[in-house]
Amino acid sequence: MARKKLGNRILITLTCGECHERNYTTEKSRRNDTERLEFRKYCATCRTHRVHREVR
Repeated sequence: MARKKLGNRILITLTCGECHERNYTTEKSRRNDTERLEFRKYCATCRTHRVHREVR
């Protein structure tokens, strides 16, 4: 089955704030989230939870 069209949703990549490793991908809404996203997620390289920021 084909996926619906994403519309205003775009795929983004999250990078670790310390080691700059690109660990996660997710999608966000252009309309609701106009600024860069920032999450606290686990980094396998650092082996701890770090802040991950959106890269364009």
